[in-house]
Parts: sequence; structure tokens; C-alpha cells
Amino acid sequence: MTPPLNRLVAEELDRPVMAEARVIANAILARHGDGVAAVLFYGSCLRTGDTGGLLDVYVLTDDLRRYHGRLWPALLNAALPPTVSYLETAGAAGLVRAKVAVMGTAAFGRAVRGEGIDTTVWARFCQPAALLHARDAANRAAVVEAVAQAVATAARWAVRLGPAHGLPAEYWTALFRHTYGAELRAERSDRATLVHDWAAERYAHVLPLALAHGGIAVTASSGGELHPVVHDRGKAGSAWKRRRRMGKLLNVLRLVKAAFTFDNGVDYILWKLERHVGRPVPISAWQRRHPLLAAPLLLMRLYRDGFIR
Repeated sequence: MTPPLNRLVAEELDRPVMAEARVIANAILARHGDGVAAVLFYGSCLRTGDTGGLLDVYVLTDDLRRYHGRLWPALLNAALPPTVSYLETAGAAGLVRAKVAVMGTAAFGRAVRGEGIDTTVWARFCQPAALLHARDAANRAAVVEAVAQAVATAARWAVRLGPAHGLPAEYWTALFRHTYGAELRAERSDRATLVHDWAAERYAHVLPLALAHGGIAVTASSGGELHPVVHDRGKAGSAWKRRRRMGKLLNVLRLVKAAFTFDNGVDYILWKLERHVGRPVPISAWQRRHPLLAAPLLLMRLYRDGFIR
């Protein structure tokens, strides 16, 4: 019998999405074919419907060597997943842009369990997502199970880090504050509340299901407060401090790796700058071919010309 949380996740993954997300998925499939096990869409553009923004997608593959086409990028991805690239392709209304994170299916399955120091995967996929592509029924079922596990992991941490009893919103916002704090992200102080409030009813509904899925007993008062039975709340604080400290180091290592593996990284940076300042950023063909060598002088010129402040 399918667990209630899995049924809810399966319904959520089938949500309608903007045409631009389908365009990105089709472009990935045209390039990598059956090397793609699944494509997931998540993040701010899913929440807001911003078709001019940078879409966030995760690509799952069971053959990193086949997907990347070369051994070295595949080894780097296996050692420190995911590998991120920038993709832009033509859509009906103009260019569609996406940040594409690629990860092995087995690594994704391990990450959502939350047993290691990395919080990024389960923290993203406890939030609403859409399944743009699954290669077959088995891969679809695996994605549903993995995303349900991400929600259960998040719920477990939410009640360990949150109050002894409280409303669902208190647990989720406390969790998001902690997960943002464990990454190298410059977020507004109200970011956790904004993310929760976009789907407040969904988060309230999913929390008891996720706790039950993870074997955590919980009762609810007439006022809607939850009273989860948490036996290791005292240990959770120190365990999270390790994740916060090591998580930032992990993100630094990913940035270093991205300098060598971020396909079309120059286009991504230029798009970000142009979107910020509202005018094109000139760059020479040599600077595009040799971004690491060109970076110091290019950054000085961008600062001088007012692109960077």
C-alpha cells in the first residue's frame, strides 16, 4: 500500500508547469537522451512563475560517464555532487535560461536521507517541485520515493530544531533559517518566512504526514499546535552545528570545483550582471575562451565601468 506521503508527493510532482520548463527539459533530453533518468524543476521560478528568471532544474542520471561524455567530469561529480552548469535555449517568447544541477540517482537517494553533513538536497526537495521527465515507471517511482524521503528528513530536523510544541509554520520557518544558514547564501532575513508563506497550507498539511512517515509520533491540540515526541532534541543542536560548519566548507569546495566544471559559466555570469545593471556586458572572444586567465582584468574593468559595486 502506498504511504500517504508518497501519494501526496506523486500528486505534487505532476503539477502544471510553465512552458519554459518543458523547453529546458527537452533541450537536456535532446543533448543527453537516455542518459537522463529524471528531470526535476524546483525553486523560485516554480514558486513565482517568473518566466524571465533563471529556472532551477535537477537532472538525475544512473551513468555519469555517459551523461558528461568524459571521465574527468564524471569522477568529479561522483566525488562531490552535484555538478552545475548554465543552459540557455530558444523558447517561444525568447531565450529560456536555467541552472542545471546533475547528480547520480544513487547519490540523490543517499542525500535525501540526511545522514551526512550535506543539507542542500533534502532542504530543496522538501519544498514543492515538479517532475518534468522520468525515463520510465521505475525511475518515476524512485523519484517519488526520494522526494518523499526528503520531506520526511526535513520534518525530522524541523521538530528537532524547532520548539517543543508549536504551529507547523514555526517548525518550517525555523528549519529554513537553519538550512539557509548552513550554505553560502546571501538571503534576506525574512527569506525563510517568504518561502513558507508561498505554500503555507501545503506545509501545514504535509508536516504530520512526513512525521508519521519517519516514525515520529505527534499529537495536535484543538488550536492546531503540534506536540511531536522528540527524544534527541538536546543532541540536535550540536549535530546541526557540525552540519553548519562543514556545510559551508562543502559549498566552498563546490565553488572551487565549479571553476573547472561549470559549462557555459561565462554566459551565466554575464546574464546575472546584465539582469542586475540593465545593460549588456561587453566581453572579447579571448576572454570567453580563457575565463580563468581573463578574470582579474575583466573584474577590474567591470568594476571601473559600474557593472560591479
